[in-house]
Amino acid sequence: MKPHTRNLSLPSGLTVLLLAVTLCPSFSSDVLSTTSAPTPPEPPSIPETGSYNVTNNGTACLLASMGLQLNITYTSRSQGKAVQVIINLQPNMTNATGSCEPDTATIKLINENTNLTFLFHSNSSTNKYYLGGLSLSIALPDMTQPLVVSNTSLDYLQGTLGYSYMCHQELILPVGEKFSLNTFHLRVQPFNVSGQEFGAAEECQLDKDDMLIPIAVGAALAGLVLVVLLAYLIGRKRSHAGYQTI
Repeated sequence: MKPHTRNLSLPSGLTVLLLAVTLCPSFSSDVLSTTSAPTPPEPPSIPETGSYNVTNNGTACLLASMGLQLNITYTSRSQGKAVQVIINLQPNMTNATGSCEPDTATIKLINENTNLTFLFHSNSSTNKYYLGGLSLSIALPDMTQPLVVSNTSLDYLQGTLGYSYMCHQELILPVGEKFSLNTFHLRVQPFNVSGQEFGAAEECQLDKDDMLIPIAVGAALAGLVLVVLLAYLIGRKRSHAGYQTI
């Protein structure tokens, strides 16, 4: 059987465009440059985990350990267009400060050109806490103007008072159209800190799901072995029954 083809008539506009591309190579390159989609940035390596804390009268009141990536979009001075970049926050170049109140706790991570602020809230009636706000101010040499993004209507990293919140898997926390925060190997406790140690950890759902996969695979393999064993035993029993003396 021969492959079949279908004749398609080109619209007049497309015919003119193809003719122009053939006759004028520079026109072709211009068209391609304006229609090609921008290449998304390649994520850098997993960021280094930093340890940060906030003290109140010399006593730790907020503990945090995490690797952080800033996923930002800004107008590039050199390229004259919006670009997207992913930046790892360097712990050895970052200072932590903040404050602790009965119902709120704040930690600010500051380096030469970046100010990242976490705002936690507690709810004594539910015995829970959560990350309710994230703010970023960053000024890079290639920016036409500093990028400032703030959102105080978030509901991330929910934990129980007296416990720490832990998530080894990557978490992507959208903050605004031009900024999202990626966390790695995160552990945080913004309230009811005792000494310099984290309280018992509550794992995020991603970590729980990651643990369920090997358990499910192991259970499936065990079930398969059991089925094969039962089939073997039943087969042997039937073969012995077939040789009984009449």
